[in-house]
Amino acid sequence: MAKRNSIEFKVSGRYALFTDPFTKIGGEKCSYHIPTYEALKGIVKSIYWKPTIVWIIDEVRVMKKIRTQTKGTKPLKYSGGNTLSIYTFLADVEYQVRAHFEWNLHQPQLAQDRNENKHHNIAKRMVERGGRQDIFLGTRDCQGYVETCEFGSGISPYDGEGELAFGLMFHGFDYPDENGENKLYSRFWNPTMRDGVIRFVTPEDCSKRKYVREMVPKAFEEVGLRNVEAEAEELGV
Repeated sequence: MAKRNSIEFKVSGRYALFTDPFTKIGGEKCSYHIPTYEALKGIVKSIYWKPTIVWIIDEVRVMKKIRTQTKGTKPLKYSGGNTLSIYTFLADVEYQVRAHFEWNLHQPQLAQDRNENKHHNIAKRMVERGGRQDIFLGTRDCQGYVETCEFGSGISPYDGEGELAFGLMFHGFDYPDENGENKLYSRFWNPTMRDGVIRFVTPEDCSKRKYVREMVPKAFEEVGLRNVEAEAEELGV
């Protein structure tokens, strides 16, 4: 069921690479079989985001059969030059996504920008436009494309297939500007797909966390931040 301030969209691409961030240092990479919460949140923030709001990913529906493809790549080495690595991507992916936003209560200085209706209308307009920024499916090597859709419409190859568990997976990061601490944490969970749909637990409900490092949150001030009323007026929403 859609929550307040929800948006629904389809995202697709030729390839996707959803990985545990701790494997991004180098070497060979292998994608998870399903998108991570953090990757989907990054897609939604590329569609529309302001520091006034926090996007919550509610659920994702897998619309194409899960397939992998292995390719040789030449990523940059930290010491300079290139190295040869084998990456295992997801191939020919398509997902339906439902998400909603809440106020970022750790940014009280932006309280004047909390116009719920206008943020929601702008977000829906940006979905129609395919997003404000380029869409990537886990990594910049995997371009994605956003379109409007009704969540639950169409046929998924996993309709009526029951439950499929994926074991322990990376969920997302707790960033200082959203958790009120000068610390970065990573979250993990055990997802289960039911008839092609993965319903995400909220960040607060993730019981498995790992401290990563100290981090100072980025400061946002109302002065210099484009007001949502001005944006809405410009877009005619």
